[in-house]
Amino acid sequence: MMLRIVVGGQINKQEIYNFILKQLGEGNVELAIKNDLEAVNALKSGKFDYYVGACNTGGGGALAMAMALLGYDKCKTISMPGKIFPDEEILKAVNEGKVAFGFTAQHAENVLPVLLHAIVEKNK
Repeated sequence: MMLRIVVGGQINKQEIYNFILKQLGEGNVELAIKNDLEAVNALKSGKFDYYVGACNTGGGGALAMAMALLGYDKCKTISMPGKIFPDEEILKAVNEGKVAFGFTAQHAENVLPVLLHAIVEKNK
């Protein structure tokens, strides 16, 4: 199954896109960069399976639109200033059906590999 991930959030969208592409490999993922409203609507309409976004707090600008349109139960902050959530918590969020993930940009290289691994495992 081809994973479909849309990148939103407020900062570092291109860097996050490039990181995901490098982690999963071309041909294994369909990726797009969109503004938050377009990204969440694309997820909600079924064009994408997952949303990732970064901001300075990990929740505000990264997930505000997702929380408003998808509901809190579909969203998870996986890092915030001074705190990276444990791998187990990220895995649990994916397995519970959360589809929108926010994090601080400086933690992208810490949390994205864990998140992407969990997503790949869930969608095997």
